[in-house]
Amino acid sequence: MEAFFVSTGVVTLAEIGDKTQLLALLLAARFRRPWPIIWGILLATVANHALAGAVGQLVADLLSDTWLYTLLAISFLAVAAWTLVPDKLDEDDTPPISRYGAFMAALVAFFLAEMGDKTQVATVVLAAQFDAYLWVVLGTTLGMMLANVPVVFLGNAAAGKLPLGLIRGITAVIFLLLGVYAGWMALG
Repeated sequence: MEAFFVSTGVVTLAEIGDKTQLLALLLAARFRRPWPIIWGILLATVANHALAGAVGQLVADLLSDTWLYTLLAISFLAVAAWTLVPDKLDEDDTPPISRYGAFMAALVAFFLAEMGDKTQVATVVLAAQFDAYLWVVLGTTLGMMLANVPVVFLGNAAAGKLPLGLIRGITAVIFLLLGVYAGWMALG
């Protein structure tokens, strides 16, 4: 259960102010149909994080404990630094608003937006650290939903009032602590 709770907490915090949260806001403003957007986000996240978790498990199986913990420490420290950089939604990142509607726009846009994103990298790293693939994927997916569903429902009203700098700082400290712990495990 530790893998589930750590994954949920870390991804929920890391996702606040992330480009996919901005994407959820954009989709909500464009379509004004929350449930198809939420279902699209959920299915895209499950698919993306299931693949990321599988990669993490593969890495864990292929490396010795020392190399695995060294790689985990470096990855967690890199994600900690990356978390401190605010995201923005570029014109190239806008969703494929099309005749397929809110569900398909959310499904495709979220799957693509998560490719190489810090929460996808975090899912790989968490799945490599914990020998609990299902719990990590469920936790990171729940974290994505906890951060994005309120944005779909509440839009700009809630997003503009959150202390994003503080939230990014707390998330960076959590990743830093996980990195220090992994580094300590690599030495031990």
